[in-house]
Amino acid sequence: MLVLVDVSPISTQKIWSFSRVTIGSLVNSLTKFCVFPQTETQSPRHGGESVAEVLRAHGVKFVFTLVGGHISPILVACEKLGIRIVDTRHEATAVFAADAVARLSGTVGVAVVTAGPGLTNTVTAVKNAQMAESPVLVMGGAAGTLLQGRGALQDIDQMSLFKPLCKFCASVRSVREIIPTVRKALAIAQSGTPGPVFIEFPIDTLYPFHLVSKEFGVKNPPKGIMGKIVTWYLHNHLNNLFAGAWETRDLFPLPVHIPQATDDQVQKCIELVSRAKKPVILLGSQATLPPTPFSCYRMALESLGIPCFLGGMSRGMLGRDSALHIRQNRRDALKDADLVLLAGTVCDFRLSYGRVLSRHSKIIAVNRDKTQLLKNSDMFWKPTVAIQGDAGSFLIRLSQGLKGHKCPEDWPQSLKAGDVIKEKVNRLKADEKTDHHLNPLRVLHRVDELMADDSIIVADGGDFVGSAAYILKPRGPLRWLDPGQDPVWIIYGDGSLGYSVAEFDTFTRHKTPIIALVGNDACWSQISREQVPILGSNVACGLAFTDYHIVADGYGGKGVQIGRKDEDKLDDLIKEAQKETREGRATLLNVLIGKTNFREGSISV
Repeated sequence: MLVLVDVSPISTQKIWSFSRVTIGSLVNSLTKFCVFPQTETQSPRHGGESVAEVLRAHGVKFVFTLVGGHISPILVACEKLGIRIVDTRHEATAVFAADAVARLSGTVGVAVVTAGPGLTNTVTAVKNAQMAESPVLVMGGAAGTLLQGRGALQDIDQMSLFKPLCKFCASVRSVREIIPTVRKALAIAQSGTPGPVFIEFPIDTLYPFHLVSKEFGVKNPPKGIMGKIVTWYLHNHLNNLFAGAWETRDLFPLPVHIPQATDDQVQKCIELVSRAKKPVILLGSQATLPPTPFSCYRMALESLGIPCFLGGMSRGMLGRDSALHIRQNRRDALKDADLVLLAGTVCDFRLSYGRVLSRHSKIIAVNRDKTQLLKNSDMFWKPTVAIQGDAGSFLIRLSQGLKGHKCPEDWPQSLKAGDVIKEKVNRLKADEKTDHHLNPLRVLHRVDELMADDSIIVADGGDFVGSAAYILKPRGPLRWLDPGQDPVWIIYGDGSLGYSVAEFDTFTRHKTPIIALVGNDACWSQISREQVPILGSNVACGLAFTDYHIVADGYGGKGVQIGRKDEDKLDDLIKEAQKETREGRATLLNVLIGKTNFREGSISV
């Protein structure tokens, strides 16, 4: 039951300074002249239906959630319209999953979570989407419009929490605002540099009129004039909340703005590339954004004939064994290059803040985000041409302008030869015996050999995943992460698995047959590798050789432990796991691994 205390900016003392007749006249006059759109008090409809209609009109197929009473109308309405509801065991997982859909489907990923702690649990995942430039719509419940700031259940200042993380934040204040607000948020998420957006839905904007009106009734209202004012205020607030709620509105997508390079910028780059003898392209995740089709992208890169280093989501862009895809010795290649094209790649820690770029190289930088485009250019590097625009569209136009021109073949051939030598050395390391358990490099090589061509790789971890990035080869575009129906391999470190092993319950309930490959060395090894030699202590880095395979069994999956005694039948165990997933069962391979020096010197901070 709602009890309103501060009903008006007029003080009680001033109210009672009027005569009773004056106050009565004032109430009657305000009631007469306050004009709202029509309120359909008998309609059974609710705000959740408006949300679902907009999502369907935008082609949204999945909504990820952890259920809560504040948001139930959205979930029920989406299910009725054929949008699949995937409920996870943690709100962060819901947003991570929405992020994955967004990155790989070319649409906006959608997560819906409850008020208060439901939303605070998503912060890490929302920040991750922001840094990954991923268009994600997060919708959260909230206390009722009149109860915010009054100590209602799970009532916190959610807008302040999300404004630094999101491109757009809005709090819906009436049911008629829902459709235009959701449409606007979806367009902003995809425009310019994509990113997360947030909409807060007070609970009284989502439930039907007849239920909300019960909560607006005042038990034992004040007597006399004060009682009339309270009743009038609540009545008019309720009417305004639902006024015009079900008027016909446009549901379909608003235009999305994508920045493009100018013709002059493209022409200048054509001239620079045509004169280069040793050009290199560094492709980042942003290069995978719509609207450029991957087939056109690959044709453009092959037409240019320029050797490419692929990072982030661009892994697999050129297939598994392209002659242009260089995987090793990047620092040396950048030192020798006379032109470097940063296509959606940022000069952050991964490029030593720009220090790996030669001062003698011509540098073309293309990025949708101006801040990322010029990051650290005031210190360690300077772009010859800096273009705030879409990297994919730019590369298509560049290849068209250079039709008939190709990079000198001896340059990519020399880099590829270096790849072959380095990978042979790495393969020899895989054959070394570790002091205990299995060599992780051998395990990863066997997985790469046996992995099906339509497999998708999801990576979450530190040391083990760092090694996997050198060994596992994505089979094609968007094969490093995907929410689809193809075989999915999740490569976990044992530390990272602890965050999300409960999602094996989600995999089981939603019939998502993944294979989880866990590199279990009972340690936060990426940290321990530096902490022990520098500080002389392994404190807080040690874990245990936990029976994660039993945990997977308990959640309805299939768990298998693999140790040194199983080395001779490693291939058979991997094939058996693949068979389990084909039959619809999520499988966890708990692989006990030893220590190697493969990643000595790698960055952990």
